[in-house]
Amino acid sequence: MRFLGYTIWFGSIALELLFLFRAFRTKLGLSYPIFYFYILFVLTQSFVRLAVHRWDTLYSYVYWSTEFIGVIIGCGIVYEIYRLGLASFPGTARMARLLLTVVFVFALAKALVDASSDPRWWAEATTIDIERAMRTVQAAAILALAALFLVYNIPFGRNLKGILLGYGLFIGVSVIWFTFLPPEGYQYRHFWAYLGPISYVLALCLWVVYLWSPQAQPVPASDVRLEEQYQQVAARTRRRLQAARGYLGKVIDP
Repeated sequence: MRFLGYTIWFGSIALELLFLFRAFRTKLGLSYPIFYFYILFVLTQSFVRLAVHRWDTLYSYVYWSTEFIGVIIGCGIVYEIYRLGLASFPGTARMARLLLTVVFVFALAKALVDASSDPRWWAEATTIDIERAMRTVQAAAILALAALFLVYNIPFGRNLKGILLGYGLFIGVSVIWFTFLPPEGYQYRHFWAYLGPISYVLALCLWVVYLWSPQAQPVPASDVRLEEQYQQVAARTRRRLQAARGYLGKVIDP
């Protein structure tokens, strides 16, 4: 099993270096800054963890700290996917970002409350609860965007599709891992420890293929009525809020 672990570790580093080299050559990093920063962060954290692995206490602190930072950057990737995917629909994109912010904040608050009663507070328990909550929200957000594009027949560009497929795979496996992780002492529990790293390597393979060269995001067909429907919903909401304010004013000052 140690051989498998080293193979995954060296393989992921090799793919990350290749991927970042292509980003530098093609300047794709300028189009997807948060996503490529995430890859650079994961590459850097591998070497940082390796440097401190001899000291158990320090390694534990570094490991869970970098896990937490990685989860936060991952939320930024979801924002970036929405920003680029809905670039032709500014009103819808604005509403989606607002909803994502509310859900992320709520999930973070709930995770902190759940972890506050654990004696490992601000260490393993906090990070695991936060990661479980955030990964679940990210998975739901990615599925919602994919469904939106399918329903309205909005085209995905090759680069954005690659990011969505790879990150969706990694997040989906993470949610499965958190949901079905066997208890301590389970005979095959050690195999589950490799599930996340393997999914990340597969995601890297997808990213290398789909983002090997830049491709512009296609412009949606003119008959896509998503933004028009958003404007109608927004207008109805404004009218209802104005009516509610008027009613409240009458109640307060008859």
